[in-house]
This record gives sequence, structure tokens and C-alpha cells, in this order.
Amino acid sequence: MSWQPTATFTALRRRAELLAQVRAFFARRQLLEVETPMLSMAAVSDPQLQPFATCYLPDGGGDGRTLYLHTSPEYPMKRLLAAGSGPIWQLCRVFRNGEQGRKHNPEFSMLEWYQPGMDHHQLMDEVEALTVEVLGHARARRVRYAELFSEHFAGLDVHQCETEELAALGRQHTGFSGELASDAWLDLLFSHVIEPSLLAPTFVYAWPASQAALAQVVEGDDRVPVAARFEYFIQGMELANGYLELTDAAEQARRFAADQQARENMGKAALPVDQYLVAALAAGLPASAGVALGFDRLLMLALGASQIEDVLAFPLARA
Repeated sequence: MSWQPTATFTALRRRAELLAQVRAFFARRQLLEVETPMLSMAAVSDPQLQPFATCYLPDGGGDGRTLYLHTSPEYPMKRLLAAGSGPIWQLCRVFRNGEQGRKHNPEFSMLEWYQPGMDHHQLMDEVEALTVEVLGHARARRVRYAELFSEHFAGLDVHQCETEELAALGRQHTGFSGELASDAWLDLLFSHVIEPSLLAPTFVYAWPASQAALAQVVEGDDRVPVAARFEYFIQGMELANGYLELTDAAEQARRFAADQQARENMGKAALPVDQYLVAALAAGLPASAGVALGFDRLLMLALGASQIEDVLAFPLARA
């Protein structure tokens, strides 16, 4: 059993320097640094994410209550926006059960910020400004999701293709032989074939409307309505995920219900829905763009590290 940290002190000093750079970046842009709870009575809606659950036991007795460690500070930060905070940012620890590997640790650091009055294209400019300042790379490519599939799969049109065509490509390129829905095949092809090829800084935008998550669906980014969403890749690694944020409370409630149904279809237990967020949207969320960026991954890129444990003092195996 080794008690030593997995990161060198050179890496840990660079981590501290990176935090100072990030704080100065947002100070120049007059974003308010905020803190929100890590524990919540509600849980993440995304059926692909599994939160850690714990039990709150009142001192002196009484009924306990299940609480969840957040997978992102997104929901309470949007409540701050609805309350009139203006532009805000946060760097915090987040927790995702089951995620462990070369680029994953179940506890990691997320940098998240929101810009009222910006759209997702303007926010891509700001994300790029941050990473150019930190990493010193050239300008990033911006490419539509559908264009990448056409480039990698002989002109495939993701807006028109059938599930059977995606399944054939998925089995050919990934070796997976099971049955999946169209979006799952797209995810598999993207992660196994397209993502590893995105070595130069690349923003991928105009994702399918069915993959909007908490983003608006808009016209103008492609020839059909698509999600106002982008993901940012450097060295074949996803670094950030951003949206033109959904502001419609009724649509948010509908998507929460759809996520619960998806969890049930996957054999997972239902989780409490964040009604505070729905109420905040009903009260009025300003038009905003928001992004979550992996701080540990940004540090990996800055140091040329190949594993997340190289930038963490104590990953899960030594926690």
C-alpha cells in the first residue's frame, strides 16, 4: 500500500498556478465567483450519470433523508441566474459514481460558468480565449456534428439515416454486436471513431435535437433544427460541454420526465427531480449560455500528462 501522492509536486504547483490563471481570467471579465451546495435533495436527471447517495441523520434523532453529491453545480447556478446574479463562475469538486479510468476519477474538479446575454457561439469564443491563454494553442476549428459524420463515414447524413444503417456502421467500426437506439449508435460511433481523431482544438456544434440535454433547440446552426450545444476537444479528449440554456420551465419538466422514463427503461431506479430548478425557470431565467470544463483535463493538457492520476494528489485508489 502506497501512501504517497500520485502527482508530483511540480504538477501540484502547476495546478495552483492554473487556478490563479483561471481566477484572473474571470476577474478581468467581471464574472462573480460563487459557491453552491455539493449535497442536494434532488439528483442529476441524465440517465447516463449515476450520483453518489448518502444519508443525512439529524443530530438528536428523527427521520433520516437521502441526499446526493452533485455531478455538476449546474442546477443551483441556474437558480442564482434566475435570482439576478448576472455572469457567474465556479470551480468545485463534483462526484460521478462508477467513473474511473485514464481520464476519469469519481471525484474531480469542474469549472463551470454562465454568461447572460451570450449565445453558444459567443461562449465558444470565451472558452477558446481561456484555453489559448493557458495552453498557447492555435485557433480552434469549428465544425458541425453532421459534417464530422459525413467526413468519417463516406457522406453519411445523420439527419436522414436509419437506425439499421447506424447499426451496421457501429458493428463494423466498434465491434459491438448488441441492439441500440439511433442516438446510442451515434454516441458509440462518435466516441470510438470521431473523438480520437480530434487532436487539434475543435469545437463540435449543432448536435442532434434529440441530444439537446439542457440546451435549447434552434434553427440556423444546420439545415434542420438542432441542439444549441457544443463540445470542445483537444488531443482526442473532451474538455468542455456548453449550451444555449433552456429557459422554458414546461419543456424542462417534460425533459426531466423523459429522463426518468429512460432510467426506468435502463433498469435504473428513479431519482428525485429538482423542482427548485423548474420553479426558477418559471420565475424567469435570463437568456444565457453556460459551459462546464474539466479542470483536471485542462491541467493534463498543460502538463502533457496521459493519466488523470498524474494531476491529482490522491485519486480514488489512494483516497
